[in-house]
Amino acid sequence: MSAAQLYTKYTRVWIPDPDEVWRSAEIIKDYKEGDKSLQLKLEDETLYEYPLDLPGSELPFLRNPDILVGQNDLTALSYLHEPAVLHNLKVRFLESNHIYTYCGIVLVAINPYEQLPIYEQDVIYAYSGQNMGDMDPHIFAVAEEAYKQMARDEKNQSIIVSGESGAGKTVSAKYAMRFFATVGGSASETNIEAKVLASSPIMEAIGNAKTTRNDNSSRFGKYIQIGFDKRYHIIGANMRTYLLEKSRVVFQAEDERNYHIFYQLCASSSLPEFKDLGLTCAEDFFYTSQGGDTSIDGVDDAVDFEKTRHAFTLLGVKESHQMTIFRIIAAILHLGNLKIQGERDGEVCSVSSEDEHLSNFCSLLGVEHSQMQHWLCHRKLVTTAETYVKSMSLHQVVNARNALAKHIYAQLFNWIVQHVNKALHTTVKQHSFIGVLDIYGFETFEVNSFEQFCINYANEKLQQQFNSHVFKLEQEEYMKEGIPWTLIDFYDNQPCIDLIEAKLGILDLLDEECKVPKGTDQNWAQKLYDRHAASQHFQKPRMSNTSFIVLHFADKVEYQSEGFLEKNRDTVYEEQINILKASKYQMVADLFQEDKDAVPAAAVAKRTPRINVRSAKPAFKAANKEHRKTVGHQFRNSLQLLMETLNATTPHYVRCIKPNDEKLPFKFDPKRAVQQLRACGVLETIRISAAGFPSRWSYSDFFNRYRVLMNKRDLSKNDKKQICQTLLEDLIKDPDKFQFGRTKIFFRAGQVAYLEKLRADKFRAATIMIQKTVRGWLQRARYQRLRRATLALQRYARGHLARRLFQHLRRTRAAIILQKQYRMLRMRRAFLRVRSATLTIQAFARGMFVRRIYHQMLTEHKATILQKYARGWLARARFRRARAAAVVLQCHWRRLRARRQLQALRIEARSAQHLKKLNIGMENKVVQLQRKVDEQNKENKLLNEQLSMLTSAHSSEVEKLKKELQQYQQTQQGDGKQLLSLQEEMEKLRMELERAHGEREVLEDSHGKERDLLRKRISDLEEENALLKQEKEELNNRILCQSEDEFARNTVEENMQMKKELEEERSRYQNLVKEYASLEQRYDNLRDEMTIFKQTPGHRRNPSNQSSLESDSNNPSICTSEIGDTEDVIQQVEEIGMEKAAMDMTLFLKLQKRVRELELERKKLQAQLEKKEQDSKKSQVIEIKTEVTSEHEDFAYNSLKRQELESENKKLKNELNELRKAIADHATQNNSSNDVQDGYNLLLNQLKSANEELEVRKEEVLILRSQIMKAAQQKETGKNMESISPNASWPNSDRHVDQEDAIEAYQGMCETNRLLEAQLQDQRREHEEEMEALKNQVDLMQEELEKQQQAFLQTLQLSPEVQVEFGLQQEITRLTNENLDLKELLEKSEKNEKKLKKQLKIYMKKVQDFEASHTMVPVERRPHERNMQVAVQRKEKDFQGMLEYYKEDEPLLIRNLITDLKPQAVSATVPCLPAYILYMCIRHADYINDDQKVHSLLTSTINGVKKVLKKHQDDFEMTSFWLANTCRLLHCLKQYSGEEGFMTQNTAKQNEHCLKNFDLTEYRQVLGHVSIQIYQQLINIAEGILQPMIVSAVLENESIQGLSSVKPVGYRKYASNAGDSSYSLDEMIRQLNTFHSIMCDQGLDPEIIQQVFKQLFYMINAIALNNLLLRKDVCSWSTGMQLRFNISQLEEWLRGKNLQQSGAAQTLEPLIQAAQLLQLKKKTSEDAEAICSLCTSLTTQQIVKILNLYTPVNEFEERVTVAFIRNIQKQLQERNDPPQLLLDFKHMFPVLFPFNPSAITMDSIHLPASLNLDFLNKV
Repeated sequence: MSAAQLYTKYTRVWIPDPDEVWRSAEIIKDYKEGDKSLQLKLEDETLYEYPLDLPGSELPFLRNPDILVGQNDLTALSYLHEPAVLHNLKVRFLESNHIYTYCGIVLVAINPYEQLPIYEQDVIYAYSGQNMGDMDPHIFAVAEEAYKQMARDEKNQSIIVSGESGAGKTVSAKYAMRFFATVGGSASETNIEAKVLASSPIMEAIGNAKTTRNDNSSRFGKYIQIGFDKRYHIIGANMRTYLLEKSRVVFQAEDERNYHIFYQLCASSSLPEFKDLGLTCAEDFFYTSQGGDTSIDGVDDAVDFEKTRHAFTLLGVKESHQMTIFRIIAAILHLGNLKIQGERDGEVCSVSSEDEHLSNFCSLLGVEHSQMQHWLCHRKLVTTAETYVKSMSLHQVVNARNALAKHIYAQLFNWIVQHVNKALHTTVKQHSFIGVLDIYGFETFEVNSFEQFCINYANEKLQQQFNSHVFKLEQEEYMKEGIPWTLIDFYDNQPCIDLIEAKLGILDLLDEECKVPKGTDQNWAQKLYDRHAASQHFQKPRMSNTSFIVLHFADKVEYQSEGFLEKNRDTVYEEQINILKASKYQMVADLFQEDKDAVPAAAVAKRTPRINVRSAKPAFKAANKEHRKTVGHQFRNSLQLLMETLNATTPHYVRCIKPNDEKLPFKFDPKRAVQQLRACGVLETIRISAAGFPSRWSYSDFFNRYRVLMNKRDLSKNDKKQICQTLLEDLIKDPDKFQFGRTKIFFRAGQVAYLEKLRADKFRAATIMIQKTVRGWLQRARYQRLRRATLALQRYARGHLARRLFQHLRRTRAAIILQKQYRMLRMRRAFLRVRSATLTIQAFARGMFVRRIYHQMLTEHKATILQKYARGWLARARFRRARAAAVVLQCHWRRLRARRQLQALRIEARSAQHLKKLNIGMENKVVQLQRKVDEQNKENKLLNEQLSMLTSAHSSEVEKLKKELQQYQQTQQGDGKQLLSLQEEMEKLRMELERAHGEREVLEDSHGKERDLLRKRISDLEEENALLKQEKEELNNRILCQSEDEFARNTVEENMQMKKELEEERSRYQNLVKEYASLEQRYDNLRDEMTIFKQTPGHRRNPSNQSSLESDSNNPSICTSEIGDTEDVIQQVEEIGMEKAAMDMTLFLKLQKRVRELELERKKLQAQLEKKEQDSKKSQVIEIKTEVTSEHEDFAYNSLKRQELESENKKLKNELNELRKAIADHATQNNSSNDVQDGYNLLLNQLKSANEELEVRKEEVLILRSQIMKAAQQKETGKNMESISPNASWPNSDRHVDQEDAIEAYQGMCETNRLLEAQLQDQRREHEEEMEALKNQVDLMQEELEKQQQAFLQTLQLSPEVQVEFGLQQEITRLTNENLDLKELLEKSEKNEKKLKKQLKIYMKKVQDFEASHTMVPVERRPHERNMQVAVQRKEKDFQGMLEYYKEDEPLLIRNLITDLKPQAVSATVPCLPAYILYMCIRHADYINDDQKVHSLLTSTINGVKKVLKKHQDDFEMTSFWLANTCRLLHCLKQYSGEEGFMTQNTAKQNEHCLKNFDLTEYRQVLGHVSIQIYQQLINIAEGILQPMIVSAVLENESIQGLSSVKPVGYRKYASNAGDSSYSLDEMIRQLNTFHSIMCDQGLDPEIIQQVFKQLFYMINAIALNNLLLRKDVCSWSTGMQLRFNISQLEEWLRGKNLQQSGAAQTLEPLIQAAQLLQLKKKTSEDAEAICSLCTSLTTQQIVKILNLYTPVNEFEERVTVAFIRNIQKQLQERNDPPQLLLDFKHMFPVLFPFNPSAITMDSIHLPASLNLDFLNKV
């Protein structure tokens, strides 16, 4: 295609920009050949004229269509160039927050400077097993690809992580190693993967530092080889390091730090074990304070130091070695603080002997103080004749001190790396490895020195290897597809490498100048100018004679030659090294030995099968010797070794990009990004891809995408390949623009964009046609609507006019009527006004006349009244005068008559007769009166005496009073003034009182008014109160209703919470069962491996039916396998020999594990001991203080029961002895053996019946006694309560208690109290004995542990071979001691067995003699007994649902019924027939009361089932079959256990089949555990079958035809992904049908079937959703449509199988909401609210992730904007969602086995002949 066809109007291009590097613009005028400029419009609508006539200017780069922007793979872009790559990375990073992007085989990782939730364990599992192109780009995808290629191709792999400082190289390498540690976990118990991860904190502490670009920058390169065995489990690792930046130890630039370990040690200097180091804060030391700030934001150095120490311990570094390491680091800090004193202008220097830091340095390293003080300031010059000691200048001393510090730290660094490699080393043969290279990227600074030169040299070598590998892959792809190969020109940097490393290159000239005695940097630079001036990669700066420029592949770099020679020599004086070699600390001395690396290097080299791995840094030799290698030579050799390793492996590349220099999260600086893309080779990959055929499509994908461009005639053909060829030949005329391969079509750059343009034009034309047709139809419909509307309007208008005329006529007639009526009304009102006025005048006139007459009559009436009252008063006055005169007359008359009567009475009294009458009886009265007078005289005398005394006293008192009166009068005269003042005050008070009275009246008035107001207010309030009461009642009623609803809701919520807690507890319990099963399986595998190893030295597979489950058959508890392991090892040593065993390290590792487990057991025992002590204290307190009554009852009952049992036992023994004596006597007397036997049987029967009756009576007596004691206690408590509260009423208080019962109860109480005290004492004594025994055990174990630790520490100091031999000897001695102890126990048991056998023989002889004797029994009793026995046998002839077998037939029963049974053999019989048969056998054993038989049968059954399941680990039918039978056997044991809770649905016949003698609750629990294990195995099998189907069937299956044409383009598949099988939804549904039919046919409980499908549907939901969240290609509208249809098919299947109630449909809710989210609109805030309200089952992270991944299916659909996603995040802030992104597809719901009784009776079951169970007899 010509440029005129491409550069047309509306085409978008990229133009250079100084700020943004590249800027987008749109062509507004078609380009024509010869135009000198291009008319453009920028994104801000400004016009721009792009010149084309300038020299070097070309047409601008074309921009990819929006449909291709945001691709996972940069090579899938149609236009491959720098702006397209930069824009794609920017869109993915800023808009979608995707930090990973593929660029062919390279993974580009942009540092987000923020913690992202994409590295959790579930993400690792999601990427494990997936193809690289199927999921979103991720470091885990690269790691999985390397792991998969290692396993598939059996070739070693390498992951090369590169980038500049701060780009995230170390973190990427760490995550890759975490992936390998998780996916390829070690098969043994050595936890090698944990050690590999533990090496990271150590290496970060000693090799990482803060720089201006990164807070945790790696200042060295490292290559970690992770070794794998044949099963691809991690077995070990090895680390090589490159070019440690030693200069950082003594110098740091501004705002940088030294290595982390220095600051960590200073931060922890306050710890007691570090007091001797003499450290303070980091600011006090010169080597740690040169950069300024010594802290890092968000980093706690003390916490990191604890992690470093823990990592040292985990890797096996002894505590003493750790302390030595810290002493050396502290010594380096003290060395930097030495005060060097200059003399004679600095030519001579000295160090004070009292320098504190020098003393600390010498004491910490264990060297002589005086020698170090001397040789720090002097050096030795050796000549042929003699030796001189010369003083050094100040500058030389400082340089020598710094060189010594660097050398010490470098040697310590190498020692730590070697010990890390020792800890990660293994003796197991390595099959393959994956290497992770974390190395520095291309560096260029303002001042570049020796370190930058070496770093850029290494990157040149790596870039050469990268270019050749990319070129090789492209060539292989073309050759595989059969495309003609054309040579692609790619940049070869071999000339630049030759400039550096070839003969007489830069490094050779540098080494040669170092050998010259007085060589200088300037001389070396001049030699470079002379030698390489003509090289195209070498330049000389214009303004400098000491610098040189090298043109690297990424950029040209100017190096300053100053310091090159010194850094290359790395000079350290021999005298100082010799002092350190003589250190009293062995480890310090070993650091500086010359041949310390020889042995480990050789040992490592022996065991690497493919690559000869050597140490990265050879042994450090003497400082001043001529043959010592320079740093440049060492680095070149180690780099050469690295390149050999990489070339022998398959490399995978990770390029880390630093988006900005400010370390801001999700900020993208285009300038910095382009600079790094150019430097790391990403753009070179793009260039190589663009030079060939970068766009590659399979024929089917191309056909589905571009079928719209094909003719109908072509579509009718069946050959898609031929159709695609015809289409491309028609559309693209240039045949060089595309090539047809075997399976793919290859396009040149830009061709896919051209095809997309043609497709868009086709769609646009079709859209225009559709729009034209639709718009015409819309216009016609609009015209018809207008016509109908016009007609309707006319009709309504005419009707309106008619109605308006009619209204006018009506209104006219109404107006006339209104006028008439109004006029009449007006005249009537005028008449009425005149009439009313006339009537008014008349009324007033008439009233005036009447009032006048009334006043006259009133006056006359008043005069009459006055006359009446005056006349009455005059008459009353005359009457009063007449009455008073009459009264005076009456008084005078009456007085006259009274005087006359008085005179008559006086005359009569003077007569004698009258006196006589009066004197009768007076004499006696006189005598009495005389006596009274005498008495009164006496009294009178006494009174006179008293009166005299009183008068005298009174007179004295009067005198006193007179005196007091006089005194008072005198005082009164003095108090007159006070009286006046008091009177005045009284007046004032009186006035105030009057005023207060007035105020009081006022207040009373106001109070009265207020009271009235208050009364009114109260009345109002009462009314309001009444209203409020009514409202309150109404509200109360409402609240009651609401409270009932809330209570109901609360109860529901509580029930849900309790159910949730129950489910969690059940899940934890079942997880423990699962872990137990896995441990059991691991034990079996280990034992199988040991047996294989014992049999032959080669590898031979063990039969899978061998099992070790018999070991735990007798005990249902969980057991470990350490004892088995040690026994196997002993046998191994005995059979193979000491020499072969010594070469294996596994035994030593197992011994380590054994030591650790003994330590754990000791801790557990100690914890149990403490717990028992606490429990004993608590129990004592509880027994004394709380629950007295219940415990008294229990203790009383138990003690009484024990006493009764003891007494009855004695009685029974006595009776038994008497019976035996009687029988023996009868035997001696009689000779009839039959009679003796009958009598003996009769006596035994009587004895049994008596015992049974006795047991019943004892229980009754015990119950009665406990009731009596309880009544007595209640009575005592009642008395006490009555004494406390006599008025209280208690139940049963009126009940009468007999005195004898009360006495008996009191005695019982006394006995129980004594028993309680005795029991408490016994318990306390037993507890103390147990405590002592446990303490002794703990002490013994502690001693043994200390011994083992000492032995272990001794072995660590030895060589590996000696370690193994010593460990074997220790283990053998320990095992021999154990064997001796066991032999002693065996001898004792044999002795006891012999004694018991002798006793048994004696008893057997006695029994035989007893049976041979005869007894006399009456003849008439014998027929009766025989008849009874015959009757019993006749009754037992009916089948009672029991099966009898002999003990020796038990293995045959297990084999025929379990081990060799096929489910098809019993498919036509009753479901779960084996379970019923086993129960009938158990019932017979229970019937005959044979506990050994029951135990043996159940144990054999459980072990047999486990064997079958282990043999058929992948057989769903067999697993389902035994799950159904195990559950049915469990249900039978419950249904026929005799417990009332399980017998509610039994029939009377079924109740007869219950167990009589044994309680099998423990075996029910064991069967429950076995059922859980079988259920988990069933789920694992089903998941293993379904898991490969889910993604292709649910996400990729095209159930709705026609949606495939809108599939997004550009997703490049990798070569390793070819040949993947795909499944349809119908196939998955058929598989589900198979599962369902198998479980239903085998009689599995419906509830369990529902739980199985709930678990399977959860897995379908989790895997599909996780895949959706990690794949950009499926996050589109069409996928959402397809996904919703597929889910509806699954829901329809659930409804068809009646599984709606299982909860399986609810588990699909997140997937349903994800499908709806893909289909919803995503533009406005209303759409955001709808999404938030709809997606309740998805977390915020999942919603945002789907929106970020959402890809438009064509250019007509808009992308989801960043603002819309931010709006979603804002609305979802209130959610408390879990942080994880993916669902845990391995989560397993806890299974519940509900009790499901059977309606089948045991006697109705028939045994089919096909089972070969003829040896079973029906009972």
